[in-house]
Amino acid sequence: MKIRRLTLWTVPLTSHETYYMASGKTCDTVDSVVLAVDTDSGLRGWGEVCPIPHYLPAYAGGVGPALRELAPVLIGADPTGPEALMARADAWLAGHVYAKSALDIALWDITGKIAGLPLFALLGGRRQKDMPLYHSITCIAPDEMARIALEAQADGITQFQVKLGADASIEADIERLVKVREAVGPGPLVYGDWNCGATQLDATRVGRAVAHLDVMLEQPCATIRECAAVRSATGLAMKMDETVHDTESLLDAATSGVMDAAALKLSKFGGLSATRRARDLCLHLGARMCVEDTWGSDIATAALLHLGAATDPARLLNVCDLSGYVAPRIAPDCPTRSNGRIVPPTGPGLGITPDAAVLGEPDLILE
Repeated sequence: MKIRRLTLWTVPLTSHETYYMASGKTCDTVDSVVLAVDTDSGLRGWGEVCPIPHYLPAYAGGVGPALRELAPVLIGADPTGPEALMARADAWLAGHVYAKSALDIALWDITGKIAGLPLFALLGGRRQKDMPLYHSITCIAPDEMARIALEAQADGITQFQVKLGADASIEADIERLVKVREAVGPGPLVYGDWNCGATQLDATRVGRAVAHLDVMLEQPCATIRECAAVRSATGLAMKMDETVHDTESLLDAATSGVMDAAALKLSKFGGLSATRRARDLCLHLGARMCVEDTWGSDIATAALLHLGAATDPARLLNVCDLSGYVAPRIAPDCPTRSNGRIVPPTGPGLGITPDAAVLGEPDLILE
């Protein structure tokens, strides 16, 4: 079996509500890139990557040129055993892991279809029936954030990510954490996420003001060193996101004492192959894991659900139903949340079927 064609579409995804984050980052309408890898046997694998603008070294417009550069390595290659072909891709084109993420997911989809197995069976075996979700709350007025938290809690959510820093107000961020914590009551997990947008001083002041509460902090500052200083000054547990993206950074965060939890995002590491290796390292390091992606719809959601389902439940903090936050749905048969949890697809490969009408005409065909 050989790869004969790569096809790319750009699908604008509009959030059900605008997500405001620190440093002016927003998620409103964001382009997601969908990739189809066709083989000479008629099998097709699907991948997706959706970079958030100004979030990581990635942009939707870079996916097509990166794959065009990789086309001589990919066309005519055997798509099975994704890690072997991804190693050749890395040797041909260094970096650009976000573009490679969509490719790697599509190769896994093909491999699963050939095997006649869902991907979780190939990624370690299904370890759990369903998985807990978190709900991300946009950084708006504190009372509105508390209201959103209550609505999500009524739907079964028990983990709440409170976005901070959009208005650069320490007082407002303190109030956000206090009011969401009070709204959901004792027990549920509440964590405040600055997305690297706080200074060490501001994050420390907020953390000290809420240190009496049961809350966790997520990625307050842009470096692991600064995050470690905040952790030391506040005594609060910490989740790392943007600054952990490979083996070296995971080890650095762990030895710095700031990796109570880590966000393992597919496009940040370079797809299922690399994120599975990161998962296994986190198991060794003792960190809890949020298995997710930067943004996207049903293809990215299905991929992360398979990896989450194959992860030790004692170490899986949560997963994310990305497609539940945006429209349109790319594959309507992808699972959706139910009572705060979600199941993985069970069909071969990714186990979902993208809607051709939603995709429309392709932007690029490589063969």
